[in-house]
Order: sequence, then structure tokens, then C-alpha cells
Amino acid sequence: MPPNRPTEEVDKTIPIIEERVEVGKRVVETGDVFISKSVHEDNVTVDLPTTKEHVHVERVPVNQYVDTPPAAVRHEGDTMIIPVIREELVVVKKLFVVEELHITKKLETTHDSEQVTLLKEEIHVNRVAKDTPRR
Repeated sequence: MPPNRPTEEVDKTIPIIEERVEVGKRVVETGDVFISKSVHEDNVTVDLPTTKEHVHVERVPVNQYVDTPPAAVRHEGDTMIIPVIREELVVVKKLFVVEELHITKKLETTHDSEQVTLLKEEIHVNRVAKDTPRR
């Protein structure tokens, strides 16, 4: 026969255990970084367009008597015409157009080369590692 037990119930507590983790971080210096730059000079050839204006003068004989002086200057396209007159001694004085100057402008473009020095920077990064602490 079992031993006598009191009729009262006995409460027992059974602990339930749970593990939890706490995560943290810390800053650890692992090394140094040195930054430097160097400048290089490069000679390059550049194209420099230049424009020159040339004038072509053509003497056109007219040899014609006129009663009044012609207009001082006139234009035909890109040509400027300047009449040249002279007085001749005759019984009757008349104006005589001797010639006209036909002046035409012409553009000439040439290319010259120049040496130009250009600067170019380069960046150099050197990392120096430090001893990392052991855990």
C-alpha cells in the first residue's frame, strides 16, 4: 500500500528557460589610407583655324565720255565698283570714264598647329593595414 499522502495538492514550479542573444558592434580601426596625387604634363597639337581676307583688284577699261560724274561707288554681288574719272581738255569739257575698279573679297582659311601643355591629375590611394585585435 502506498504511503499516506496528504490530500492537499502541492504546486511545483518548473522553470522554462529560453536563451536570447544580444548583438552589438564596435568600431575597430583596421588601417590607414594615404591619398596622394601626381600631375602629368601632356603636349598636344591643336588645330587653330585662321581667316585672311584677300582683295583682288581688276582694272576694267571703260573709255567713255559722260556728262555727269557717275555714282561714287556701286556694288554688284560681292564686288564693289569704283569709277575712276579724269578731265580732258577739249573745246568742250566732258567727263570721260577711263576705267572702273572691280574689287572682290576672297576669304582664305588656313590651319596652324600649336603645341599646348595640358595638366592631368592622377589620384593614388595606398591602404596600410594595422594589426587587428584577436578575440
